[in-house]
Amino acid sequence: MRVATAAVVRRPGAFEIERVEIDAPRELEVLVRVVGCGLCHTDLSARDQSFPFKLPAILGHEGSGIVEQVGAGVTRLRPGDAVVLSYAYCGDCEFCQDDRMAYCTRNARLNFSGVRADGSPLAKDREGQPLSARFIGQSAFSTHALVLETNAIRVPTDVPLELMGPLGCSMQTGAGAVINVIKPRRGESIAIFGAGSVGLSAIMAARIAGCETIIAIDKNAGRLGIAAELGATHMVNAQLDEAVAAIRTLTKGRGVHYTVECTGAPTVLRQAVDSLRACGACVSLGVAGHQAEASLLMNGFLLGKTLRGVTEGDSVASRFIPQLIDWWRDGQFPFDRLVSYFSLAQLNEAAAACASGLAIKAIVQPPHTV
Repeated sequence: MRVATAAVVRRPGAFEIERVEIDAPRELEVLVRVVGCGLCHTDLSARDQSFPFKLPAILGHEGSGIVEQVGAGVTRLRPGDAVVLSYAYCGDCEFCQDDRMAYCTRNARLNFSGVRADGSPLAKDREGQPLSARFIGQSAFSTHALVLETNAIRVPTDVPLELMGPLGCSMQTGAGAVINVIKPRRGESIAIFGAGSVGLSAIMAARIAGCETIIAIDKNAGRLGIAAELGATHMVNAQLDEAVAAIRTLTKGRGVHYTVECTGAPTVLRQAVDSLRACGACVSLGVAGHQAEASLLMNGFLLGKTLRGVTEGDSVASRFIPQLIDWWRDGQFPFDRLVSYFSLAQLNEAAAACASGLAIKAIVQPPHTV
């Protein structure tokens, strides 16, 4: 058992810093000392219970850190390794065997049950009561996280490890949607709806892929300015202009080859589909409300349009995260420009900063000592 300091959600809407106990690693498990964890919209949805995850709970799923202890059967990692954490998967089902781990048939059990596969708890509070943990494979809003070996990705020791956690979710989601799913040809056009960390990652990936027209749509003028600096060729302020009409004007009435919807808003999904030219493709990344529904013009799909939902950018994390690091080293994927740092004790302040638009990607850093 490892004593740790963690942000615990006991009631919707708030994180409370507490002393907790993290179980010792069992077979194929790894105990990681967390040095940084990105704050994602999905964490806030679980905190507020619009996304169901049993409380009380430890959240956080964009962690990075140092392997402290390994369980039986662990062969790929050893204490002292630097790792970025990502989502959990079984490795055996049809989707995992096809390198589509994000759609693992045991996804819900491994990432959202709050317990091990056998039902045993991973963490307890100071009174010995179980806490839901391993949220999206991690629960890294803590000084320590108990994860599976398969979703801890070893990374070079010469990178700023506290920065790397968001590569395990939001950055690989946005970039992977473009690189792994859309796979645009050089010179094609794309529109990204939502200029948060996911959308901005998609913009950087579109530039890497060689898209000629890259349109960013958002209501926040500051984020649109950052989008321009990161590769967007055109910006549409959705507070001032109607997005579909603006995109049609920018593309001489034809629409774009591809759209990426990052907001999770049903009305924005409709805009993203309506902005496509014939045979265009829209990918939907945004996490919507649990019962959200969208209305679409069915006859538009007779023009060869496609709509696809994407999780984690269809990324094989063990391969794609190192690729993102290489692009970051080369200056092609400067995701560090999106980051603001907070201490773990400032997690509520970090959440408020993200909600207000003051921060794009908050990374919280746990204390070095418990």
